[in-house]
Amino acid sequence: MLVPVLRPLSLGEVLDTSFGIYRRLFAPLLVISVVTQAIPLSLGVFVEAAGGMVQQPALAMLGYGLAIVFGAVGTAASTFLVAETYLGGSLTTQDAVLRSTPFLGRLIGTSLLVSLVAGMGLVLFILPGVILLSGLFISPAALVLEDIPGATAAMSRSWSLSKGFRPKIFGALSAVLLLLILPGIAIGIFTVAASDASAAEATLSVGAMIAQSALQILVYPLIYVLTTVLYYDLRVRKEGFDLEMLATSLQQG
Repeated sequence: MLVPVLRPLSLGEVLDTSFGIYRRLFAPLLVISVVTQAIPLSLGVFVEAAGGMVQQPALAMLGYGLAIVFGAVGTAASTFLVAETYLGGSLTTQDAVLRSTPFLGRLIGTSLLVSLVAGMGLVLFILPGVILLSGLFISPAALVLEDIPGATAAMSRSWSLSKGFRPKIFGALSAVLLLLILPGIAIGIFTVAASDASAAEATLSVGAMIAQSALQILVYPLIYVLTTVLYYDLRVRKEGFDLEMLATSLQQG
């Protein structure tokens, strides 16, 4: 059982704790990631092989829709799994998935709204977009762990908790995203270089998508772990959540 780390954590400790939980829960997190991402990603690869979105618009839209719905399941189930472990308990993969179902509509709305707000900020002005992304990053964790009734309320909660710590959140997120971005860039460079020397450009493109999809399945669970660890770290810092848990355990003892 993982010993709860209920104290203020530095950026390095947040990352170290996140990687530790990711390693400990690798198998169940990978199962959730595969179950929730395999179909949408497979559809994406098929659409690419069949001529792209222009040739397969219906399948492409179906893939996007399934990615949003299954993504909400993966977010909630992974968050519950990580939270239970972080607080010293345990939860089966099946129970984590079942517990996620009441939150799907709210999570989809939150995901779309956060993406829209942060995306507009990044497109119009890079720095405000980074601030918005960092400030709203823990919205999904706050929503499912506190059973917040709606997207705007979850975003408001995330914005409030993250105040004063957004550079730290952005630093942690950037470190994890590098694990997805840098190998993705390497795959893209290899694909471009190989296609110049090969007539099988379409095959290389599909192969690159498969490699990137596999990478996404491996890295996305780590993002959910990071989100949950940051959520509890901010609650410890701002609301004395560690003292609250200590008082609860003493009462139960």
